[in-house]
Formats: sequence, structure tokens, C-alpha cells
Amino acid sequence: MKFAPQIKIPATYMRGGTSKGVFFRLQDLPEAAQVPGQARDNMLLRVIGSPDPYGKQTDGMGGATSSTSKTVILSSSDKADHDVNYLFGQVSIDKPFVDWSGNCGNLTAAVGAFAINSGFVEPARVPENGICTVRIWQANIGKTIVAHVPMTNGEVQETGDFELDGVTFPAAEVEVEFMDPADGEGAMFPTGNLIDDLEVSDVGVLKTTMINAGIPTIFVNAEAIGYTGTELQEAINGDSKALAMFESIRVHGAVKMGLVSTIEEAANRHHTPKIAFVAKPQNYTASSGKAVASSEVDLLVRALSMGKLHHAMMGTAAVAIGTAAAIPGTLVNLAAGGGERSSVCFGHPSGTLRVGAEAKEVEGQWAATKAIMSRSARILMEGWVRIPGDSF
Repeated sequence: MKFAPQIKIPATYMRGGTSKGVFFRLQDLPEAAQVPGQARDNMLLRVIGSPDPYGKQTDGMGGATSSTSKTVILSSSDKADHDVNYLFGQVSIDKPFVDWSGNCGNLTAAVGAFAINSGFVEPARVPENGICTVRIWQANIGKTIVAHVPMTNGEVQETGDFELDGVTFPAAEVEVEFMDPADGEGAMFPTGNLIDDLEVSDVGVLKTTMINAGIPTIFVNAEAIGYTGTELQEAINGDSKALAMFESIRVHGAVKMGLVSTIEEAANRHHTPKIAFVAKPQNYTASSGKAVASSEVDLLVRALSMGKLHHAMMGTAAVAIGTAAAIPGTLVNLAAGGGERSSVCFGHPSGTLRVGAEAKEVEGQWAATKAIMSRSARILMEGWVRIPGDSF
């Protein structure tokens, strides 16, 4: 045959939080893709349908948004007191690139269920009814996450009445704990400051809070860049000048945070850091048409992922929001009214989200012990994904 036939790879398509992605067990991948490298990246790109110059991912499993262009690889954990290793790959839509630099907090909610269903959790630790505690090693950032997965009659319970803004249908609640959520091994505030002056080409000097918690995130005040904090996707994603401004802030912040050495290097690192803007509470209408009253939230937050305003909120960015809100003096904390707090409820384009966080100051350095939020997850399809055998 002139052309290589398609091959089948066992896979599960899952929603986790406000994201969805293709989940694999490491041992099920083709041998060449079982180790990090170009073969693995090429395989995942073909599975998702990237790079796609049309921006649709029609010839793959991706949904043409940052929330739906995701892949997960799980394997038995080699870490003590952990059940499973979780590796996340954010697949670029229009470029031949898989970003391994950060975690996906939303899909973390699905990792626990997938780990149980795939046999990564010892049967003795899986209750017939109740809550199964799944100990996850997040391999991208080297952190522990604990997912509390409901079980009914020996099976993962996926249906329920827990509602999550940004997800259409209710499902079972999964509580997720991000332990020691400061990203990587460096300081939570890499510059040593709660607020920095960031000089950005063609923008000027902006007050920013730059934090490594959940995922490296740069916060700016909405008012400083001409926004109110009530914006929905269409207000920003169709504005090329606005997107260019946010990208300029992001790459300059990446250098100041020490994540990269140059602006050029930052431009090729799409997944991290995230850029978000905050504002004090206001009334607004969410993308679903739901009215959000200022009295319901502590602050408003809008965040960009992979160059576009997110339709809700990334789970890892929610960890950054909760952690920053718990530390008096950050832009996030000030937008929420200042002072000490152990949880925060913020408004995002799809509605509201509450996240808890614990932070403490030790010898002049802030540290976060954990952040907690509730999400939900569901299997959408399981079986095999097919790709041409010569695509990797």
C-alpha cells in the first residue's frame, strides 16, 4: 500500500471541569510515543488535529479552543504515597507544538476517575460506596494533587446535582486539593514583591502581581488597561489589538518572572504564564444569560489562555486567584476588599466560582499550603482513537 493504514490507540474522551481532552494510559501508547520527544508530540498533534491553519481541528478530536485542545497521559506512580502520575499536554491549534510547561486544573477533576477506572488505584483503597481518595503526582510541575471521587456500587459516580458555571449539565461533585500549589521549585513571588511595576512595550508601566501558584500567572487591574472586568469573550477575542496587548504583557511578564530569558522565548511558550485582569465587584450578565449580582462575588476576574479570553476560568488560574486573594496586599486581594481571607468567590465570563486557599508568611516569604475547589467530570466516549500509522 502506498499510504500507511490507520492505527488504533486505546483512549478515553473526558470532560473535566470546563475543559475536555483525550486521556491515555502510558502503556497503551505506541512504543515510540511512550517516551517524551517528537514522536509523542507528533502523535498527540495528529490525535487532536493540529496544526490546523483553518483553526477548526476538523480532522481530529480537538474542539478548536484552548479548553478543548488538551491531552492527558497517566501512568503508575513511582512516587511514594501516590497512585498515579499525571502528565498534561496543551496542544496548539494552529502550530505544530505541544506545551508541557504547566498543569490543567480542570482536567485534574477527571484524572481521579480515569485512574480508578484504569486500575491505577489499588482495589483495597476503592470503597464500594463513599469517597475514593486518589493521590495524584502532577508530573509537569512536580506537585501533589488529591482528588476526592464519589463511588456508588463500586463504580465512579458521574451523575449528580452539582452545578458548575461554564458546564451545561449538572454532575457529581469532585473536590480537588492542590497541595503546596506554588508552581515549580522557585519562590511563589519570583520577584520577591507582591506588586511590581512592569514596563511593557507600546503599553507603558503597569502594576502587576506575578505569582507561581497553580500555574504562573500575571494579574493586572482591569481599569489600568481600559476594561471593567465584566467583559465576555466577544469583547476581546475579536479585537486583534487587545489580544496583541495582552500577549505583550504576558511575554514581558514571563521574562520578569524568570520563566524565560528573552521575549522571543516567551512567545514560543504559549501555555504559561497566564495573564488575567481583576476588578472590584459589579453587576453583569454571564455568557449564559445568567445575572451575576455584585453582592454574590468578592471580585471579578477575566483570564486568557493560549492567546484568547477563556470562556470560564482555568482550574490552575483559579488556584492562583485563591492563593493571591489569601495574601494581603496583592492586586487580587485588594480587588476583593483587602485583609485576610481563606476563600474567595469570583465572577468569570460564565458565572461564579469559589476557591479556598491557605497561605502563610515564613521568614518574610509567602507560602501556600493548599488550595481547594470543587469541579465535576464525566466520560464522553471511550474506545480507540485512530490516526495514520506514519503520522509520528
